Amino acid sequence: MDLVVSHLQREGLQDINLLIPGGQTLCIHGPSGSGKSLLLRAIADLDPNQGDVSLGDIRRDKVPAPRWRSLVMYLAPESHWWHDMVGAHAPSWPLGMLQMLGFDKDVLNWEIARLSTGERQRLAIVRALAREPKALLLDEPTANLDQDNTLAVEQLLTDYQQNLQSPFIWVSHEPAQRDRIASFTQEIAQGALQ
Repeated sequence: MDLVVSHLQREGLQDINLLIPGGQTLCIHGPSGSGKSLLLRAIADLDPNQGDVSLGDIRRDKVPAPRWRSLVMYLAPESHWWHDMVGAHAPSWPLGMLQMLGFDKDVLNWEIARLSTGERQRLAIVRALAREPKALLLDEPTANLDQDNTLAVEQLLTDYQQNLQSPFIWVSHEPAQRDRIASFTQEIAQGALQ
């Protein structure tokens, strides 16, 4: 399914038009404050905005917001946790994905308070994938990770994408990462794609 964005606008974003084909990754980069997160949040319909967004034949304005956000999922740079224990955050955790990111099933019994920032970030990615979104909006998903964990996350997300032919928008400040994962790239500055 293709992700199509037409004339998307909000405060801090100028008229945005994008087409991300299924199975491909658009990497967006730009200076801090340029509108990268605003764009992802607008596509996910987390903030007020105007314009049309669709995933395949599903139009954002024709489905309830929670349904849209489960199909086109936004992963924030800092994960939020609302239960004390890891396992309570998803109805079913894919053990293979946990193992791919260096965890065994015992992690589901860990308290959130004991997790490092990097562990939270990796677990938030598995938590999101457990819900089987059809498209992902990734806001610096490896920013707090070392090189080995960064590569493991990239592999996990690439495998997921290829299996479902999902479109991704991935914000990354790292040129080397963009070279590894991007199907195409765009720079954003002052709320406008360059």
